[in-house]
Amino acid sequence: MSNRIETLCVQGGYHPGNGEPRQIPIIQSTTFKYDTSEDMGRLFDLEAEGYFYSRLQNPTCDHVAAKIAALEGGTAAMLTSSGQAANFYAVFNIASCGDHVVSSSSIYGGTYNLFAVTMKRMGVAFTFVPPDCSEEELEAAFQPNTRAVFGETIANPALTVLDIEKFAKAAHAHGVPLIVDNTFATPVLCRPMEWGADIVTHSTTKYMDGHAAALGGCIVDSGRFDWMAHADKFPGLCTPDASYHGITYAERFGKEGAFITKATAQLMRDFGSMLSPQSAFILNLGLESLHVRMARHCENAQAVAEYLEKHPKIAWVRYSGLPGDQYHALAEKYLPQGSCGVVSFGVKGGRTAAEAFMKRLRLGAIATHVADARTCCLHPASSTHRQMNDEELAAAGVSPDLVRLSVGLESKEDLLEDLEQALQSV
Repeated sequence: MSNRIETLCVQGGYHPGNGEPRQIPIIQSTTFKYDTSEDMGRLFDLEAEGYFYSRLQNPTCDHVAAKIAALEGGTAAMLTSSGQAANFYAVFNIASCGDHVVSSSSIYGGTYNLFAVTMKRMGVAFTFVPPDCSEEELEAAFQPNTRAVFGETIANPALTVLDIEKFAKAAHAHGVPLIVDNTFATPVLCRPMEWGADIVTHSTTKYMDGHAAALGGCIVDSGRFDWMAHADKFPGLCTPDASYHGITYAERFGKEGAFITKATAQLMRDFGSMLSPQSAFILNLGLESLHVRMARHCENAQAVAEYLEKHPKIAWVRYSGLPGDQYHALAEKYLPQGSCGVVSFGVKGGRTAAEAFMKRLRLGAIATHVADARTCCLHPASSTHRQMNDEELAAAGVSPDLVRLSVGLESKEDLLEDLEQALQSV
C-alpha cells in the first residue's frame, strides 16, 4: 500500500481478499461465537487475536482505526465515542491520581474543562502555559510528577498554532510523551508525529467525518516512545496489571502496541466510550474524501479571511494563512498545505455586534459544531467557552467579540456575498 495521503484516505486500513466485500463491512454485533471456552480464554489473556465483545473491539472499528493510524504514521490506534473521550483516555492512560500534566492554555473549551475541573477532581493536576511561551517558561511548568504534555496543532477556536517541536523537545527532556490533538489540521495538513509528537488524538466528528453525521474520536500511538526507559513514571504500562492477568503491557506489546492495548483492555473495558460499527462506517465514508475536502476548505477559508481582513466593520482577523498573522511563520513550517477551514474574527461593536451579524447570515448557520461541509458559526464566549471566566477566556485566546466561522464547501463567491449582506446590518 502506498504511503501517500490521498491513497491512504481511499484505501487504507482495509484490504479485502478474493471475493470479500469491497467496502468495509458493518459488523453490527455485540458478541462473537467460539467453539470452546479455551478459544475465548486465549482472547481474554491477550494471547490470540480476535473479538469477543464490541465494547472492547469490533472489526469495523478496527479497520477504520487502522486507516487513521496509517494516515498519521502511527503503529496502533483505537476509536472512541467522541473526541472528548479520546483526549480523556489518552491522558488518563498514563496520568492518574497524584500525577501532573503540562498543557497549552489555548485549547478547546471542553478539553480545558475536562482537565481543569473534572480530572482535577480525579487527582490529576494541570499546569497551563501559553502556546507561545518561551522555552524557559515551558521548562518551569514541569514538576517531578509530570507525566505528559498536551496541546492542539491548531487551537479551537483561538487558531493559535502549536510549536510542536518546542513542546516535544521539552516533553522528551523530562522523559514524558507529547500528546497532540490534531483535529483541525487532520493528517492531510499536518502529521504531528513527524515533528516529535508521541500520541495524536482527533475528534473525528469534525473534518474526518466531514458531514456532521456521526460523533467519534480516535487515539493514535506513534510507537516510538520508550515506556520502559522511564518505567518509574509509567507503572501502569511497565508493571503487571493485576486487573488483567498480570500482563505488563510494555513488555508484552512493546513500544508499538503497549499504549493502545492498555487503553483498550483497561479504559475501554471500564468506561465503555466505544464507537458503534455504524458510526465507524460513516466515518470511513468521510475519510475517503478527506484529502479532497481539506483543500477546498482551505481555499474558501483563505478567501474569507482575506475579505474580512479588509472590511471596515471587522476589528481583527485570526487565520494563520494570512501573512500578517501572529502564527503565520509557524503555519508555513507545520501547515504548508493550508491552515484549515476555520476563521476567527471580531466584529466592531463587541458582543452585541457579533450576535447581530450572526443572526443575519443565510448560508452560515449558528451551530455548536465546526469543520464540516456546511458553513456554520458560533460565539464561543456565550457557548462552548461559557464556563470560563474572563481571565481563563483570555488565556485561551477567546475574547468576548470572537466569532468562529467554520467555512464550508459552498461557492466562495456565495459565502462572501453572505458575509457582506450580514455585515451591512451591523
